[in-house]
Amino acid sequence: MKLSTKGRYGVAAMYDLALHYGQGPISLKSVAERQKISEHYLEQLMGTLRKAGYVQSIRGAQGGYTLAQHPDTISVGDIIRIMEGPIAPVDCVLTDNKDNNQYCDRASHCVTWGVWAKVRDSINDVLDSISLTDLCHEAKVEGDDVGEKSLL
Repeated sequence: MKLSTKGRYGVAAMYDLALHYGQGPISLKSVAERQKISEHYLEQLMGTLRKAGYVQSIRGAQGGYTLAQHPDTISVGDIIRIMEGPIAPVDCVLTDNKDNNQYCDRASHCVTWGVWAKVRDSINDVLDSISLTDLCHEAKVEGDDVGEKSLL
């Protein structure tokens, strides 16, 4: 399983907003510069995140984007699923129903179905255990200038 730039850049943009949480709207230009993401591409990502209710846009000269929720309540898994869709190594484990599987006729007799379900669950557990606040704390522990730190 490989994440696209959509998922990785979505996490990076949300991390940047989390770093500046409570400071008012953050311009896309500043996020794009810090995270080294095309501003045009970032606009598309923010549209997806806004529709999902994770960011708010504020119009005007001092406008920009803010997190719609506290960074503690947003996990990396939430962001990845919004940007990429369900997290699963193979389609047959997009559902827990092994016996009546809409993705694979052989799932009920497949010896490896359980392996792929465990991989799916492990990935989801790890990604869901890391909040945006955790990413911000990790950046501070590394001792870099957190305000300028990029995830990419």
